[in-house]
Amino acid sequence: MKAVVLDAYGPPSNLRLKDVPAPTAGPGQVLIAVRAAGVNPIDWKMRSGQTRDLFPVHFPAILGFDLAGVVLSCGSGVTGFAPADRVFGRASAAYAEYVAGDVSGLARVPSGVDFTTAAALPVISTTADQLIRRAVQAHKGQTILLTGALGSVGRLAMFCALELGARVVAGVRSSHIGQVLALGAHQALDLAREQDLAALEPVDAVADCVGGELGPRLLPHIKPGGVYASIVGPPRGAEAYPSVRIESFGSQPDPQAMLHYAEAIGEGRLQLPLGLVLPLAQAAEAHIQGERGGAGKIVLTL
Repeated sequence: MKAVVLDAYGPPSNLRLKDVPAPTAGPGQVLIAVRAAGVNPIDWKMRSGQTRDLFPVHFPAILGFDLAGVVLSCGSGVTGFAPADRVFGRASAAYAEYVAGDVSGLARVPSGVDFTTAAALPVISTTADQLIRRAVQAHKGQTILLTGALGSVGRLAMFCALELGARVVAGVRSSHIGQVLALGAHQALDLAREQDLAALEPVDAVADCVGGELGPRLLPHIKPGGVYASIVGPPRGAEAYPSVRIESFGSQPDPQAMLHYAEAIGEGRLQLPLGLVLPLAQAAEAHIQGERGGAGKIVLTL
């Protein structure tokens, strides 16, 4: 089969399309003919070696954790899936024509959702859902400041928070304020503008999808007993705010959560614009564009 293989840590050019043996479905797995594979920041961080202490890569390696495709065969002990099922989910080595995926990370693609959109969803949907439901523990009447509200994770996190009845204050660029308000945010501000931040009333929680220097600037705006939840690591200076609960986590597979957001897209209740769609052979270019930033959610198609 064709797969994008990484032989050593380094630049995007280290990603090369090669012929490799196809996998087979083991116990609790299905063999999937991949139609599309999502690209996430963790992919280029692993490729470069940036996360080698936490997620070491064993070479030669096939990257990727998002996929959508068609079941070809089922391993022993598999129930609920059958050949020809359209599936999507989280599985290792997704930059390939065929993937053996654990059924614990898969769901069926709902009607009204194509493979490209389905492949964009697994990591961002589980990350957004767990950020809002588990880390923030959002509930009706709570005010949440959401950073990166128009990013791939941010859009789904805002959808989740609004579903749970929370009041969302969206942090976006000034030029995007109208757009995020149209998506349902109760208030929007440009966190880069000191006057906007100074006017922010204390919030119950911060759901941070951006990181960097935002943490020290946002911590003073959280009510005592509130929470700072982040998908990009704990904020600097948190020790000065002992009354704020800090939640920093890595998301886990959750087929029910993936299906929930996919169904919302299929029904037209949620929109997920794709930033860039490229063929599998251009995985290196996908990493280049992703690392530059601003490309949105990137998907590789087969």
